[in-house]
Amino acid sequence: MMQNITVRELEKEMEEEALSLVWKVFNEYESPDYTKEGIDEFYKCIHDINFITQLRLFGAFDREKLIGVIASRSEGTHIALFFVDGKYHRQGIGRQLFQTLRKECHSDRMTVNSSPYAIPVYHKLGFRDLDKERVVNGLRFTPMELRL
Repeated sequence: MMQNITVRELEKEMEEEALSLVWKVFNEYESPDYTKEGIDEFYKCIHDINFITQLRLFGAFDREKLIGVIASRSEGTHIALFFVDGKYHRQGIGRQLFQTLRKECHSDRMTVNSSPYAIPVYHKLGFRDLDKERVVNGLRFTPMELRL
């Protein structure tokens, strides 16, 4: 686990920076698993004001640098976005982000539609697959849940 990492809820003015990080990490790690339609759909989602306003965003910071983002909707029961800068993978940043979000969830379960790339991460966090992979508008995902 890295020192000097803080996790906090993001203010509205951090939204653009957070979504830029999400897009950067998506392109690096996720987009190879998607068709052009899926990549375009993801871009559209993270630029859709109706989607964004439903989110509660949390960021991980290495001092003042934003290095990870997790976002929930449906009162914290559904993870909508979860991305950590590649230079910080496998250092416990994602777990810190997830633990922060989990503390905010006042339900007996959390759900996520995991990309192919993130399935092992969610399994490590205790999620289980609810169904086989689906594809909607080019976006590939496996519905998963965690019982709390």
